[in-house]
Amino acid sequence: MKYIEEFQDPALARRLLDDIRATVTRPWALMEVCGGQTHTIIRHGIDQLLPDEVELIHGPGCPVCVTPLEVIDKALEIASRPGVIFCSFGDMLRVPGTGRDLFQVRGEGGDVRVVYSPLDALKTARQNPDREVVFFGIGFETTAPPNAMAVYQARKLGITNFSLLVSHVRVPPAIEAIMRSPSCRVQGFLAAGHVCSVMGTAEYPELADRHRVPIVVTGFEPLDILEGVRRAVRQLERGEHTVENAYPRAVRPEGNPAALAMLADVFEVTDRAWRGIGTIPDSGWRLSERFREYDAEHRFRVTGITTREPAACRSGEVLQGLIKPHECEAFGTLCTPRSPLGATMVSSEGACAAYYLYRRLDLGPGPARPATTPDRPTVPTAPLEASPVA
Repeated sequence: MKYIEEFQDPALARRLLDDIRATVTRPWALMEVCGGQTHTIIRHGIDQLLPDEVELIHGPGCPVCVTPLEVIDKALEIASRPGVIFCSFGDMLRVPGTGRDLFQVRGEGGDVRVVYSPLDALKTARQNPDREVVFFGIGFETTAPPNAMAVYQARKLGITNFSLLVSHVRVPPAIEAIMRSPSCRVQGFLAAGHVCSVMGTAEYPELADRHRVPIVVTGFEPLDILEGVRRAVRQLERGEHTVENAYPRAVRPEGNPAALAMLADVFEVTDRAWRGIGTIPDSGWRLSERFREYDAEHRFRVTGITTREPAACRSGEVLQGLIKPHECEAFGTLCTPRSPLGATMVSSEGACAAYYLYRRLDLGPGPARPATTPDRPTVPTAPLEASPVA
């Protein structure tokens, strides 16, 4: 299969590993930004094949995981209202809000539908002119352009019963926040190739230079990851800190100009809260003033929501790379994919889900906490939020 099997070749993997072993002379900690990279690493045991000197730290790049609890609770409230058709990608339906999830809202009679594209939601709005159709627009630079296109098309077609619940986040400000955190151990980044396929690489050289960290853009197959590690380690050993594109089959330096133009037309940059992390300045998008009428938060005026994170869930520390999933006491005991405490366990890109799916039997269950552990207020005390971000 072109572009998949070629990048899973065991012989080439061994050669890359040999080169990494021959290059490394001291400990280095690299963060893979994206949850898709994390799943490749854990599924193929790449972290276990690397020499002991190279540690991979899992980053916050899972769109489902970082969607704030408050936004999920707003989704639950909107989806519960009569006359609303709430559309979402399927992986958001089991993400726990405060007390329930979208599946439960559907079980209680809410019209919650799984769609495969924001344009499917727009089509639903055209077919149901007497009802309000809301699409749950989450994710990074990869999903923001099609969501912007849906809003643009709604205006062009004169569809007024369509709106977007927006929770889009941007990767470069998150990297900035990670590097400014007092607890940061990251010495190099494996940047997510799909994000760069949209945004290009122009935002990264300044970050690499300011924090003196190599940033290597990678794909998502095993050889992509190993090549990214090889290049990052080579730079670190040489004392270099530049941006390299190890995913040229998909990423161009200028990104996707059409997608960038659509983003600039429909969205504007804003501060965003990240679940388990806190607010990061300029780390998200919202609908621009010209398209504000399509903003579901504005249309439905969902205010006064109080959120509470489960006390036993340490997903915020997992998302910041401060702990590995199995180091959470609830992993595999109180928290499983059937009864997740946090989004990192239920998301298909979540780090906890990766460890549970591919490594749980090796790790064994952690010590369980009492099931009656009281809830605690939602997050905003994690190290990243305490860090000023320029």
